[in-house]
Amino acid sequence: MKVFNTKNIIKLLAVLFITITVVSCQRDGSAAEDDLPQEDLTNIILNVKDVAAGTVKTYNYSMGAGGAQAIQLQDGKTYQVTAEFKNGNEDATQEIRDAKDEHFLVFNFPNSDIVLTRTDDASSTRADGKRVGLKTEWVVNKAIKNPAATSQLIFTLYHEPATVSEDSEASGNGIVFGKQTGGETDAQANYNITN
Repeated sequence: MKVFNTKNIIKLLAVLFITITVVSCQRDGSAAEDDLPQEDLTNIILNVKDVAAGTVKTYNYSMGAGGAQAIQLQDGKTYQVTAEFKNGNEDATQEIRDAKDEHFLVFNFPNSDIVLTRTDDASSTRADGKRVGLKTEWVVNKAIKNPAATSQLIFTLYHEPATVSEDSEASGNGIVFGKQTGGETDAQANYNITN
């Protein structure tokens, strides 16, 4: 009869602990399935170009830093907006393009009247014909609808949504552009909107 000694039991427990830790830290079954893990994104950058003036302002949202950076928009103006994602100094936007069928952006504008059109080219258009949203055009009817409330852009990148739609819908005092079901949030940024 073989007897387990304390050393063997400790080794067995260590192996079990490591196995449980690795399995519990994975998203959606396997870390390899997510090409852009949430933990790898450090910054979301919006490049906002005033079409009439030709000027570009860059708004850099640092993940986990707290606070919402303010995007200045003027009523009656049109803006071309491109989104970039960073992992430190490394550009992660190409990873989203490479896995475009697994990503989708939703734009929520509480307390603003903004009409958003997705203008993605083939590099960020999914196989189902839906545009990811890395390039958009914003027509600002009213940047701030109610001065007593906060106007924002809540900008969310989803990974592997089950379904996506480019449709918009009214939500409270604003409009949400894009819908998805299922999937996980890879990144979310909150920007305040000012005049």
